[in-house]
Amino acid sequence: MTDLDRRTMLATGALALAGAAAQSAPVHAEAAPKAMFPVPAVTIPIVGATEVFQVRRIYCIGRNYAAHALERGSDPTREPPFFFQKPTDAIQNVAIGAVADHPYPSLTKNYHHEVELVAALKSGGTSIPADKALEHVYGYALGLDMTRRDLQNGMAAEKKPWEIGKSFDHAAVLGPIHPADKTGHFTQGAISLAVNGTVRQSSDLKNMIWSVAEQIAKLSEAFELKAGDIIYSGTPENVGPVVKGDVLLCKLEGLPDMSIKIV
Repeated sequence: MTDLDRRTMLATGALALAGAAAQSAPVHAEAAPKAMFPVPAVTIPIVGATEVFQVRRIYCIGRNYAAHALERGSDPTREPPFFFQKPTDAIQNVAIGAVADHPYPSLTKNYHHEVELVAALKSGGTSIPADKALEHVYGYALGLDMTRRDLQNGMAAEKKPWEIGKSFDHAAVLGPIHPADKTGHFTQGAISLAVNGTVRQSSDLKNMIWSVAEQIAKLSEAFELKAGDIIYSGTPENVGPVVKGDVLLCKLEGLPDMSIKIV
């Protein structure tokens, strides 16, 4: 064998070894995307549980009591349900037995209370039949849909979106969630709100134009509902203004009272 043959064989072997090594070398995966900064999860306490309810979306139904629809200039006999949303970080949790400080928001001089039943979903879907809708409800809470009424009315008069009147810090007040397997589903029951001891809103859940089940069914026609969604189910008539120093007491038959002080 000549020196030339030996050199050719050595070179060929070295190339083969290098190719094998390259094939057996581990492939380094690209680093997973990393968030620039943490965004805290928004949660609601659950009565009797160590777990908390993580909120995905907040839906609200407008003008869902006939008398309130009339006082807002609408015809409750013809109007289909309509919905709007609030940002999840608008939630203000209020503990049972507490009177929570609630800051009077900026930009408004006509700040209104709206007491409501809130439904919290454990599952969802699209085009949910009304007779199956309550199967998706995890529990219920007592809530306040706080509203910068002058901003809402002003934008509505200009035919512009009135999100600024509904979607702001602390605009979604509510007590803890009570599991439906403990309370049952709320289709009737007295609901009221008092300001400084004087009752302003007083009605019954049976007076809702669209029941919670029907609201879920209608919402699911427009959105895919999922676990973590909550629904503010509308307020009775006699919404009205509050000022700093006012104490609001919300009541719903079957749930503990909820109270805030405007500061």
